[in-house]
Amino acid sequence: MNFALDGLRVFLSDSSSPLYGHELVGKTIEPYLSKLTTTFSCWEHRLALKSKFRIDQAESGFPVFQNLLELEADRKDADRELAKLRDPALIKKEMIDHIFRRKGFPKEQQSEIAEYHYLSQIQKGEIFNSHILPETIKVSVNPRNGRPFYVLHWGAFDGSATLPIVYMATIEDSSQKISEMLVGKNGKLKPNLNIPLPVGGLLNPEFAVQFDEFTGKNSSYSLKPITIAQNLDEDFEYLHLKQLRRFVLGPFYGAGFTANSDRVSQILSKVRKPQNAWVLTWTMQEVFSKAERPAKRGLWSSSPARDEFHINTDDLEATRQGVSHYEKHALVPHEAYQALYADGQASELFNGFTVHVISGNQVIGV
Repeated sequence: MNFALDGLRVFLSDSSSPLYGHELVGKTIEPYLSKLTTTFSCWEHRLALKSKFRIDQAESGFPVFQNLLELEADRKDADRELAKLRDPALIKKEMIDHIFRRKGFPKEQQSEIAEYHYLSQIQKGEIFNSHILPETIKVSVNPRNGRPFYVLHWGAFDGSATLPIVYMATIEDSSQKISEMLVGKNGKLKPNLNIPLPVGGLLNPEFAVQFDEFTGKNSSYSLKPITIAQNLDEDFEYLHLKQLRRFVLGPFYGAGFTANSDRVSQILSKVRKPQNAWVLTWTMQEVFSKAERPAKRGLWSSSPARDEFHINTDDLEATRQGVSHYEKHALVPHEAYQALYADGQASELFNGFTVHVISGNQVIGV
């Protein structure tokens, strides 16, 4: 998985990557990959302490949700537990002494040092949590209507599907207070504003807490993007979603431990170098507003402005997913792709995917 995440970073920075042209998307996803890398590192250290560790072998190829909940629970007591541990330099000295004097493996000291590294990492909090709170990474003004708009992102590790997910949203704000605060008479952002981006949560403090709660309840993989968009439209009178992107990482196929495709796993197990025996897939989904019905203010009744979201009904798969547009991608090392192609499995496994073959620090399209 570490090799796969490193390969995905290479892909994101490659000029031929479809995400390279969307610089903001690549910059948004990269920190979540770092969180995943740290999370897997924590799990490695935890394996030296615990005997049980489960992977969703049949579906996603990622560790099951319970493993993540255990990390989050251990983080709460990390400070207290770290204070009980001995100096790691002393432990390492004992390990060396044990190896040379007793001619044996220092299991007890190894567990101590693993616990120290484990608690130190989770104490920093840079793991991929079950819910990663939103951040505002851009603020501007729509010149057509004078509304300020925000670009935000947040994350979730879906417990049922066992998949890490990253969301990006572009949202216009029609509330009067924030408009007076941000927009000048010329219809642009006021020049004397100093907004230290990124801002934790929605930029508008009036709705920030409610928006955090919304993302916590509406980030499940089982919810279609169109459903999330419509829920946001219903819950917030003055927030108008113009674009929602969802980046779903997985499934992951690895030699020797995933069974989401037995035949693929068998072929990958024959790949000479273990660091090349994997396939990582992901899906990019997008739903956008095609029009906005204006608010109605009447004597007897009124209704807020509502967005009409586009679903590509010409594409059955897009309709099924509830999106305007989607892309399916697969990243595979050159050696693994050769093995799959030679066995005749490549066309079946990668049907409907855009395949990116990685060789060293280069990505080659297929």
